[in-house]
Amino acid sequence: MIRTLIVDDDSLVRLALADILDDVPGIEVVAQAGDGLEAVQRAGALRVDVALMDVRMPRMDGIAATERLRALPSPPEVVMLTTFDLDQYVYDALAAGASGFLLKDTDPAEIIRAIQVVAAGQAMLHPAAARRLVDRYHRTASRDVQAAQQRLARLTPRESDVLGLLAAGASNAEIADGLGMRESTVKAHVSRILAALEVGNRVQAALCARDAGLTV
Repeated sequence: MIRTLIVDDDSLVRLALADILDDVPGIEVVAQAGDGLEAVQRAGALRVDVALMDVRMPRMDGIAATERLRALPSPPEVVMLTTFDLDQYVYDALAAGASGFLLKDTDPAEIIRAIQVVAAGQAMLHPAAARRLVDRYHRTASRDVQAAQQRLARLTPRESDVLGLLAAGASNAEIADGLGMRESTVKAHVSRILAALEVGNRVQAALCARDAGLTV
């Protein structure tokens, strides 16, 4: 069961999201919060697997709340869900540790899929946000490439193989099939890669790989 926290300062939005998720097998809405501070308090008191997080909220916004949530001993995955399709929100959300970024007009089926995807340790971005994210990193690659390559130099050759497939969007199961190893071994490699690169999730690891020019 994916224990989900809904965070939005609009009570109607919270109710609508809860209604969407209410009858989905494998997903349970365990709490709601009206701002980021309340979200952190709720997550600290409950076991939460995924938080659906608004950006603009009183007291503590979604970016700051995401950073606080990801610092918890058992941090939930975070999907940013906002009406504001702004570049800086995407970058700030990912830097804070979010694994997903969607607009509130996203089809309900895609919101459900995003919860399932990030709960499985993967990432999901709105297509427009993903495109602009890639464009920005292309523009800044010249100054970032050396630093990224230095970080990748910490990896073993096998870890580099795993990271290359991860950066291409492969799941753990697909990486295991592609490299002829067990999925549990892939998970162990991914954990070591995140630690070596000093990043918090697969999205940030993939961005580091792409900055360094790693391809499969």
